[in-house]
Amino acid sequence: MAIEGRSEELDAPIRLGMVGGGSDAFIGGVHRIASRIDDHYRLVAGALSSTPERAQKSGRELGLAEDRIYDDFNAMAEAESAREDGVEAVAIVTPNHVHYAAAKAFLERGIHVICDKPLTSTLQDAEKLVDVAEKSNALFILTHNYTGYPMIRQAREMIANGDLGALRVTQVEYAQDWLSEEQDFKQAEWRTDPARSGAGGSTGDIGTHAFNLAAFVTGLELESLSADIQAFVEGRQVDDNAHVMLRYKSGARGMLWCSQVAPGNENCLRLRVYGEKGGLEWAQEDPNYLWYTPLGESKRLITRNGAGAGAAAARVSRIPPGHPEGYLEGFANIYSEAAKAIIAKRHQSEVDADVIYPTVQDGLLGVKFIDACVRSSAGNAQWVEIK
Repeated sequence: MAIEGRSEELDAPIRLGMVGGGSDAFIGGVHRIASRIDDHYRLVAGALSSTPERAQKSGRELGLAEDRIYDDFNAMAEAESAREDGVEAVAIVTPNHVHYAAAKAFLERGIHVICDKPLTSTLQDAEKLVDVAEKSNALFILTHNYTGYPMIRQAREMIANGDLGALRVTQVEYAQDWLSEEQDFKQAEWRTDPARSGAGGSTGDIGTHAFNLAAFVTGLELESLSADIQAFVEGRQVDDNAHVMLRYKSGARGMLWCSQVAPGNENCLRLRVYGEKGGLEWAQEDPNYLWYTPLGESKRLITRNGAGAGAAAARVSRIPPGHPEGYLEGFANIYSEAAKAIIAKRHQSEVDADVIYPTVQDGLLGVKFIDACVRSSAGNAQWVEIK
């Protein structure tokens, strides 16, 4: 296993492995691109599919060495941890039900984990994974990629600086239409199977993104929620639409809508935050713009890396004003923040305070959100506390 802090490795690219994300998986390609954008990682090993044949085929297509293409993640974790040049970090991009076991296998061997959301498919597994992560010397990073957008960092900074005053209202929505009818391709098949996705459908797949984004930007802590969830497509076993009311510990109130049966919406993630002194609005499909309205004044446009943007946005922007920057770059910012933390571990130094990424605790809160939505809706939208 690689030893932290070896002088010849301090500035070398991070040796990355991948679990899941084979040649027929959309999100695997996204993670590989994101890891390469800032040149911090090199993919050197993988257990890329749940079937050995597809795992081997995918590994060869990606140019991995034959002896570093594994049939399953347990074999990969064992072999790589024993190698002098073994992986330092692993990206887990499998269906939700595999996250716990795969992350545990690597964390217990001191290998950093970069895991897709939601954290796990069940609350019990989420709580166990938090315990494993906290006992490990390795880092755990959850890829809530929308937190990497420059204008989201700008909004977070403005709220933290008090530009909106005391927060009163948050409204967040994430609407798609791709599951408006029954689908039979791979991405839809596992996401609508509670054995693999968990009890939440749209709440787990996109609702957790919306919930995390609102929490990341505002810093508000959820106290309780009331959820009305539905499965509109006949025979569907998980929700495809949810309306959720949120009560925060500060006294602020929120509303969250997530839907995968909203025709005309491709990937409509929107956030609005209102305080006693002003409001902010942001839309993921037009991510380089943030609208700011001070109370009683005209609406102002803040652009990424342009007029009105501050240091928080600038440090995660790559290209000049007016050039669009979006989904892949936002994902890459999470990978780059993770790289900075991993490299700090190599140097046995403190991580810079500006480095921000979602943690295992954020993941646990997301799974608690899903669990609370399901329980609330089963009780006729009764209010459920979040502990």
